[in-house]
Amino acid sequence: MKRALFPGTFDPITKGHCELLGKGLMIFDEIIIAIGTNAKKQHMFDLSKRIEWISRAFEHEKRIRVMHYHGLTVDVCRQQGATFILRGLRNATDFEYEQSIAHANKELASDIETIFVLSTPSFSTISSSIVREVIAAGGDYTRFVPPSVRL
Repeated sequence: MKRALFPGTFDPITKGHCELLGKGLMIFDEIIIAIGTNAKKQHMFDLSKRIEWISRAFEHEKRIRVMHYHGLTVDVCRQQGATFILRGLRNATDFEYEQSIAHANKELASDIETIFVLSTPSFSTISSSIVREVIAAGGDYTRFVPPSVRL
């Protein structure tokens, strides 16, 4: 079975994340959405709300499951039996950032491979950070997130 871990903070999950997961399901038998703790980020939404939104967005997809984790992503991959890390690329900036993380992960765990999937142009401008800014300004965030994300 080809199992991938899709790590992130998902604060909140966006349509771009959903598109990436759809593409990932064409490659992998199972994808674990792993909500990590990032000490550098201040979250707008608490963990339970993020898990609820993601779970509801994929409630009919049995090949996707959601979990929370602390620590190194490669350690969680091993604990969950995932030999791949799924990451999305929207632009060149994403590539440079993700490439450095992928190289570090490869040094830590040579048996785990990072797979990059490109977003389509219509989703390349969507990020959780932008969605949070729209929400904070009182704008219509619903065009950027799946229907499960409602405040």
